[in-house]
Amino acid sequence: MIDKSELTGVINAALENSELFLVDVTVSRDNNIVVEIDSMDSVSIDDCAQLTRAIESHFDRDKEDYELEVGSAGLTSPFKVKKQYEKYLDEEVEVLTKDGRKLKGTLKEAGEETFTIGIAKKVKPEGAKRPIEVIEDETFNYNEIKYTKYLIQFK
Repeated sequence: MIDKSELTGVINAALENSELFLVDVTVSRDNNIVVEIDSMDSVSIDDCAQLTRAIESHFDRDKEDYELEVGSAGLTSPFKVKKQYEKYLDEEVEVLTKDGRKLKGTLKEAGEETFTIGIAKKVKPEGAKRPIEVIEDETFNYNEIKYTKYLIQFK
């Protein structure tokens, strides 16, 4: 069976001088390997092919029988690494907290332990006839949420 930590080291070394970053690696018991990568801009087929060649040059298929899939993190897939939060700063995201709240807002900040989204809320000021929309910031620890994902908006 292919060692996941060794595989991760090979991938990180291959991505070292590029704009790409590793999102996730899974290795099943029967050596099915799935590698997800991302970039602050985009991931091309050539990027995936180049990483595939780097992995295949390190792990001999004759010694280790494995299946390899290298692809980009899906646009609507939940974020798995902090760098994905940084990629989508100032964009609309959906957050599902572990206590079951589903929130939509603009990703404003992504720190080491927490991230902040601005949530639009309707508030009726005292004496006003109509409610107005205000943006309230809410900060979450990464471990307080089930997922965060980018919201595709067609305007």
